[in-house]
Amino acid sequence: MNYIVEKLHLTNIEEVKEVKSFLSKFQLDYDKDIDYTVVIRSSNNIIATCSKSKDILKGFAIDDKLQGEGITNLLITTIQDRLFQEGFFHSFIFTKPTYETTFKSFGYKVIASVEEVTLLEYGFNDINKTLASMKMLYNVDSETPKTALVMNCNPFTLGHRYLIEEASLKSKQVLVFIVEEDKSLFPFVDRYHMVKDGVADLKNVTVIPGGKYIISSATFPAYFLREETKVLSAYTKLDATIFSKYFCKKFNIIKRMLGEEPYCPVTKNYNDSLVTILENNNVEVEIIPRKFISTPENYISASKVRDLIKKEGIDALEDLTDFIPEVTINYLRSGEGKEIIKKIINSNTPH
Repeated sequence: MNYIVEKLHLTNIEEVKEVKSFLSKFQLDYDKDIDYTVVIRSSNNIIATCSKSKDILKGFAIDDKLQGEGITNLLITTIQDRLFQEGFFHSFIFTKPTYETTFKSFGYKVIASVEEVTLLEYGFNDINKTLASMKMLYNVDSETPKTALVMNCNPFTLGHRYLIEEASLKSKQVLVFIVEEDKSLFPFVDRYHMVKDGVADLKNVTVIPGGKYIISSATFPAYFLREETKVLSAYTKLDATIFSKYFCKKFNIIKRMLGEEPYCPVTKNYNDSLVTILENNNVEVEIIPRKFISTPENYISASKVRDLIKKEGIDALEDLTDFIPEVTINYLRSGEGKEIIKKIINSNTPH
């Protein structure tokens, strides 16, 4: 039978609802950030679908009765053609482990797999080549044992600085990976430079962009959704597995340092997964209590900084000297910083 691939109209509520209903049969969600979806129908009913968000394939599902009829080839070819049209020559897919063999037959390579989800990638560039380039670009040797930290720094606070100082004092060499995903109020390039300039005096610390393999939409979309679900658990395990399997081995990371997180359930879940997976792979994990002012209740956090800015705007800077370093204050006083302050004030839920 000749099947026809149809492009879904994302603005059509009924069409989207139909895809959601089909995906629910496979315990799959239709993510909010999807920008392109195709479906295949039989007797006007959806029998297969696949979507993408930028360079990430999502929502791949085929009616169990139609496996092996060339539908997979149609879906993947159509989505890949779209990716190429948009200039994406490297892509990722999240799928259930049962589909792993299917995608490998189309040239996808497994990055990591946990019980509930497998992450694969397609294209000439891959995680090993990316980390090799990162190692060369930031002059990271393989011999020295290292401590690693992964931070978002939205914005960079004295709490972040404290964590990095602790790592610097206890380690020969420290790698600080800054989450590169631009889904925070403070843009990545500004977050990166705030941290790099803010720890320039710590000579054994190297600040590195996290890339697509550390808490990104590829490895960990639920981090940005802030939802406590089974999906979240799966992705935290996946992200921790990738860090353990690739980053620790490539850079000789023997220790990961984390800030204590008693309040945010997403970060706490992520930390718990890290502890379990990294320690199972002989990587030490040290959790450092939050830095606080006067009493533990008055702890330093980026969310507190954003909340204060939201309430007081530019006037908040006078009250934030105990929370953020000079480099962050200077940034917030700049033209770019003032634009961020406006965004924080106008946002419903700063993140």
